[in-house]
Amino acid sequence: MGEPSDLPELTDIEREVYSWQTTVKGFGEEGQRRLKAATVMISRIGGLGGLVAYELAAAGIGRLVLAHKGDLKPSDLNRQLLMRHDRLGQPRMDIAVESLKALNPRLEIVAVPENVNDDNVVDLVGHADLVVDCAPLFEERFAMNDACVRLAKPMVECSMYEMEAHITSFAPGRSGCLRCLYPEKPGDWQRRFPVIGAVSGTVGCLGAMEAIKIISGLGEPLFGRLLTMDLRNMSFQEVKIRPDPGCPVCAGNS
Repeated sequence: MGEPSDLPELTDIEREVYSWQTTVKGFGEEGQRRLKAATVMISRIGGLGGLVAYELAAAGIGRLVLAHKGDLKPSDLNRQLLMRHDRLGQPRMDIAVESLKALNPRLEIVAVPENVNDDNVVDLVGHADLVVDCAPLFEERFAMNDACVRLAKPMVECSMYEMEAHITSFAPGRSGCLRCLYPEKPGDWQRRFPVIGAVSGTVGCLGAMEAIKIISGLGEPLFGRLLTMDLRNMSFQEVKIRPDPGCPVCAGNS
């Protein structure tokens, strides 16, 4: 994502703020500059996407494109840590932007008070270097997946249900896509589902770490691997994901 000579320099305050992480082996100041130069799009900024956004803001990402509509409800507060009780009834996007800018005033935010749909998805994905999918509906997930394949953008895929969480990453040309993993929407999937907030927080932090790795070149991303977690008994499993040669979206890319 850019040659070192093209990356923005760090200011003195940025060098101090990120001094703990720039000493991480394999990351360094170049990794920090890559974060500063990058734009990440996040679909939904609730219990899952809100944690992704918060961790990326803390890590020094340069720009976030956030897509989420709706006002804050009491039932959001068990997991949506960007939100505040005294802002009930107000637009979630406005509250999220305030929280993120309070943490990192250097952060640029493109706030889109809409959910991802067929009309806006190409524009949203097109503004990003990487997409983190945190949407609860498969219609949104499939739309982002298809746009990422079309525009050759990597996508981090996060999800949770009750005490379970899944995370994987896709990169056109290097892996399959979401349609390889889920050719069709699960028939019994509902917009509202049971979940404990700490579960969404767990996978949200992992999703942010995965985005940081892909952008900076640190470590080994989850391309071609699905990490599943059952936090009820703290069991973890890794499953290989093979590209589907008959996939209608990505066949022939990987």
